[in-house]
Amino acid sequence: MTQIWSAWGGPGDADYQALAAEFRPVFARIRDGALAREQQRALLFEPLNWLKALRFGALRLSREQGGYGATLEQLFALLSELSEADANVTQSLRAHFGFTESVLAAPDSEKCARWLPHIARGAWVGNAWSETGNARQGTFSTRITPQGDDFLLNGEKYYTTGSLYADWINVGVSDPEGEWVNVVVDRHHPGVEVVDDWHGFGQRLTASGTTRFVDVPVAAADITRHQQASSSEPAFYQLYHLATLTGIARAAAAEVAAAVRHRQRSYSHGNGNRAALDPQILQVVGQVQSAAYGAGAIVQQGARALSRAAASDEPGRDLANQQAELEVAQGQTVVSGLVLDAVTRLFDALGASATAQSAGLDRHWRNARTLVSHNPWVYKARIVGDYAVNGSEPGYQWRIGSA
Repeated sequence: MTQIWSAWGGPGDADYQALAAEFRPVFARIRDGALAREQQRALLFEPLNWLKALRFGALRLSREQGGYGATLEQLFALLSELSEADANVTQSLRAHFGFTESVLAAPDSEKCARWLPHIARGAWVGNAWSETGNARQGTFSTRITPQGDDFLLNGEKYYTTGSLYADWINVGVSDPEGEWVNVVVDRHHPGVEVVDDWHGFGQRLTASGTTRFVDVPVAAADITRHQQASSSEPAFYQLYHLATLTGIARAAAAEVAAAVRHRQRSYSHGNGNRAALDPQILQVVGQVQSAAYGAGAIVQQGARALSRAAASDEPGRDLANQQAELEVAQGQTVVSGLVLDAVTRLFDALGASATAQSAGLDRHWRNARTLVSHNPWVYKARIVGDYAVNGSEPGYQWRIGSA
């Protein structure tokens, strides 16, 4: 069977197609090995090296900066395509693309001069922000202490997604005065230990486990102070999850359609001699496909909101950031439910054989369920309702820990 057009929509202009053509052959290679990697728990070094060779991480840098000049809409469309191939790969790069946006938006030209060349050459940046145990909101037990004109970093983090594969790690720490700052350190310094101890039932290959820092040097120039102001960064990071969820739904839709197409067995109380001719089964497949389409459309709308925020001038930036936060929050409340329903419903189109571990269809639910558990959407629905009823501004930042 040949499909003559794409059902997903998104950027269809010639510029996007030319950009996507650079990466689609590698996306196809990543897709070909995705199920085997999941089943064998083979970490992602190989597919990430394929992307590094193409400098995929430099998508958002301008051509003059050594990148591809991708717009935000194009970035999120490509991330959805990559997630359709293997959502683990996309999730492993979330911190990198978030860090890149912060560098591009930095008013500090020294920060741009420091990091843009690394990104342009293809280097990956991981993250180390969350802490477990008795961690408190708004501060970190991970600290930097003075060492001459520079500093030393000590502490332990968890949920350090992608850092096992990274060249640099962006770390949230407390400075000597107890203020929240972030620093960037060399992933391969002897004092950095990244442990593959992530034990979640989803995102199994993202290495979202522990990272420890022992006397890791930090240059004073690599410290960025947290600004108590509105920002579109939280909306960017959340929309990244929604793009990943979109890819998961697309992969699920393609796999259930293929399984129904080739299924020869049918039920005596069904509506056709083959599943591919049973209207009720076709309805289920259509619902999964449509959920994936809806998720992608919402992601593109959110990307446009982020683009407006990035292009806004100083007087209107705070309002544009809040608008982006609200739009992405609304999208999160819809996409989360759409995708979770789709990756559950797909089994209704198939028999019990679809639950075989060899089929790997459960990975879509496990990955989606794990992603949706980040930054829980139940709170976002309340924030949206509070705005609708009371005009309350959405909070621009969120942290986890004891209050």
